[in-house]
Amino acid sequence: MYATGQDIEQDESVALAWYQLAADQGDALAQYNLGVMIANGQGTIASAEVAMQWLQLAADQGDAQAQYDLGAMHQASTPPNYAQALACYRLAAAQGHADGQAALGWLYANGAGVLQDFVRAHMWFNLGAVGGHAVAASGRDFVTQQMAPAQIAQAQDMARACQKNQFKDFD
Repeated sequence: MYATGQDIEQDESVALAWYQLAADQGDALAQYNLGVMIANGQGTIASAEVAMQWLQLAADQGDAQAQYDLGAMHQASTPPNYAQALACYRLAAAQGHADGQAALGWLYANGAGVLQDFVRAHMWFNLGAVGGHAVAASGRDFVTQQMAPAQIAQAQDMARACQKNQFKDFD
């Protein structure tokens, strides 16, 4: 409530303190929110390192949004840590997280931290697009232009199999 000012005056410092209390007790949502606030410098001085520690705790508890955000922070770091970004995006994508699926699509499309693979990129973009991610749909359209019809069919088959197996063992 303090973070958003819902039914009370907004106070990011107080929100941060409450999130800290809950996060210290292992609450994944509080760990996530604390990480985001610290990353953005809300109620405190911004610190990517500390933010990533809190996001990692939430991600370790299976929070798909924390996994995705942590991946994005690894990718945006200097230099980019594509191996860690890839690992985080895979965890989020395996839970059906459309942002994670789109991020995997872009890594494969660009060959960032992985071998460039338009078939795998198309598969992840397609899955993200099915989840309502507009950028994933654009990515799918982009890689489609680089692919032969047989590759597109292969990517579509992979996406269907991935969905059928609930995103297990597909990356």
